Amino acid sequence: MRLVLTALALVPLVGVVISAFAKPVWAQWSTVAVSVITFALAITLVSPAGRAPVHTGILRADALSMVFVLATAFLYLVTSVYCIGYFKPEQDLAHFPRYARLFFIGFNLFAWSMLCAPLMDGMALLWVAIEVTTIVSALLVAIEDTDGATEAAWKYVLLASTGLGIALLATVFLYYAGASILGNSYDLAFDPLLQHAATLPATPVRLAFVLAVLGYGTKVGLVPVHTWLPDAHAEAPTPVSALLSGSLLAVSFYAILRFYQVAVGTLGNHFPQTILVIFGVASILLASLYLLEQRDLKRLLAYSSVEHMGILAIGVSFGAPVAAAGVLLHVLAHAAAKGGAFMGAGIFVRAYRTKNLAKIRDGLRVLPWSAPLFLLLILGLSGFPPSGIFRSEFQIVAGGLDSGGNWASAVLVVLVTMAFVGLAISTTRIVCAPPPSSSKHQPRSAEPSTLMTAAMIGCLAGLLLLGIHPPGALAQLITTAAQQMTGGLT
Repeated sequence: MRLVLTALALVPLVGVVISAFAKPVWAQWSTVAVSVITFALAITLVSPAGRAPVHTGILRADALSMVFVLATAFLYLVTSVYCIGYFKPEQDLAHFPRYARLFFIGFNLFAWSMLCAPLMDGMALLWVAIEVTTIVSALLVAIEDTDGATEAAWKYVLLASTGLGIALLATVFLYYAGASILGNSYDLAFDPLLQHAATLPATPVRLAFVLAVLGYGTKVGLVPVHTWLPDAHAEAPTPVSALLSGSLLAVSFYAILRFYQVAVGTLGNHFPQTILVIFGVASILLASLYLLEQRDLKRLLAYSSVEHMGILAIGVSFGAPVAAAGVLLHVLAHAAAKGGAFMGAGIFVRAYRTKNLAKIRDGLRVLPWSAPLFLLLILGLSGFPPSGIFRSEFQIVAGGLDSGGNWASAVLVVLVTMAFVGLAISTTRIVCAPPPSSSKHQPRSAEPSTLMTAAMIGCLAGLLLLGIHPPGALAQLITTAAQQMTGGLT
């Protein structure tokens, strides 16, 4: 299994090398091949990591980290397939070879960095890996070279760098706490830190956790440090938006979970759970309000991401094993639903040449395959049964009620319902509403490449699988990871 773990961390770099020297068509198909191998390696590690951590040098795979690796590996696969159809109309343009080389180098590097972050064995290495995700993703946000993209990337770099500076300070405080017990040579590795959490000094751990939530929360998109997110998601190429929303936010949340494990071991449940519920409720409240009045299709989905990150924060704050299992299932289900939804949004934007929701109508006629798929993915994203998000949110609310968090559970249900109303109104209008009588032009049927539709179908299939009957090995992985989060295992 050590060899598999090492290969998982290295294989995406093969895609980087090929993309740097090969023609665009080879870069595209080699990226698909590399993503298939990566996903297969991730699945191979599920059962071993669900039983005991797998170590190799600086890499460490356990049940908790593998949940996030699976989410990234799945999105890496479906978005790489989507890319082939997405770039097909541009392949004859003079600038495309250079653009494709830069895009696929960045795309593979981005996937590699997000796969490596949860596999790092230590808080310091985790911070470095997440810093790398920031650098690469910022370049991908700006790759379209428009004024909007440049502004969004610059705003993202400023805010994310500030947040990661705060997260670095959190890491320093945690090192101070660990060194007071383990000695100055301690390297912030997870196992000794978790094993000695009960003996760590409370004050630096408390400061470290608050700073970690605020710092890494900037990358997660938690309110009030979320403001970069709608701009970056709206301006990035669609495959990048899918990875940003479905994977990058979750990987950053993984860093908060590692600090949460230590904080619970040192401080008990009350303090870290209170911090998370405050950020979670604020995030869902603001996102729900913005969803009710949103006018831009991709920004609509971006604010939905803020909502779902708030759901994760509230779910962890409940502290119940069933809620923790729901949070981890939600990570996987959100990756599938939001990745597919962004892919559908990209198809609408390509067909209508606008992101303005008021100008997108009659989707069932214009996109007879993609529009229904987009609608189903949005319903799944909103928590309709039998989607994985329905199952995960049900578990989170059940865990909240079981742990005595009645008011937070009630607030969660109300705000999630508000968010559903906003998503449902906008989506049904663009899919089902007829074009306005004053419109002089509506696109003819404009179904894209079959591969783009196939990628959406893959996301929908994954979402339904998680809702109806998750595979046994995956269910065991989630159960073990939930026990780790709630203090049952290290």
